[in-house]
Amino acid sequence: METFRRVLSLSTDKEGDIIDLTGEVKTALARSKMQEGLACVFVPHSTAAIYAIENEPGLQGDMKGALQRLFPKGMGYGHNGTGGDGNGHSHIRASFLGPSMTVPFNNGALDLGIWQQLVLMELDNGGRDRKVVIQLIGSQ
Repeated sequence: METFRRVLSLSTDKEGDIIDLTGEVKTALARSKMQEGLACVFVPHSTAAIYAIENEPGLQGDMKGALQRLFPKGMGYGHNGTGGDGNGHSHIRASFLGPSMTVPFNNGALDLGIWQQLVLMELDNGGRDRKVVIQLIGSQ
């Protein structure tokens, strides 16, 4: 088994930004020359998330609306009283969506469904500088 690691640096502009990472993961896989294994995409931040979606404007809006209905921004979160930054909703949303996705790959290609893309969603109150770790484990 071999490993390959790539760390991306990116910036978001605002809360709710969705950045498609699929191409970056495919590029890392091609550079690794691995044929079979697992790709893990991880964001080491507590107010951003990684998930799979059909990355089109309608679903992007649906996701933002669903998060607002489930975890309203204006609700009284305990974190807002201790952190002072008013982003309690951001932390809860990130915890529910999760910081990572693991995708198998075979014959040098990700085993994503035809309509699936891997995305990062910014959940904090404003834009942020983010790191994304792409870690591959597999064989050639």
